[in-house]
Amino acid sequence: MKTYPIQEKEKIEQILKSEQICYVGFADEEGIPYVLPMNYGYENGFIYLHSGPEGKAIQILDINPNVCITFCTQPKLIWQHPDVACSYRMQSESVVCNGKVIFEENFEEKVKILNIIMRQYSDKDFKYSVPAINNVKIWKVDIDTISAKEYGVRHPNSAMYKDRESF
Repeated sequence: MKTYPIQEKEKIEQILKSEQICYVGFADEEGIPYVLPMNYGYENGFIYLHSGPEGKAIQILDINPNVCITFCTQPKLIWQHPDVACSYRMQSESVVCNGKVIFEENFEEKVKILNIIMRQYSDKDFKYSVPAINNVKIWKVDIDTISAKEYGVRHPNSAMYKDRESF
């Protein structure tokens, strides 16, 4: 089973627009990594995130705004032979983005971005209170680099594992 790069922009955007969670990686001033699972929104080359106004991530980003954001589609267990352990693989696709966080402070822009984030999860229109907008930290990440891969590409003779009782 092989790993292949995904080159098609449409395929990469489809992954970014369909997933529910991303993982945001930071490095603090001592170079110690810190990774958070986060809800997000994606639109026109930007990843939008939100958080409380304070905390460890905000402290790190105030010093080092560089982030690495990863996405992974739901993996599927596949194999080439049901009795050969090393023929089992997880089949999935992933996207890795690098960029810098800019905190959005403009009230109207924050509302717009919250709507982008909510569209990732719902078609419903939302209203926000003034205190909610004033107390949320909006992260705007302009993607500098992006790469994507498809993992566990099946051999034509492989099968998808469906019945746990069979092995």
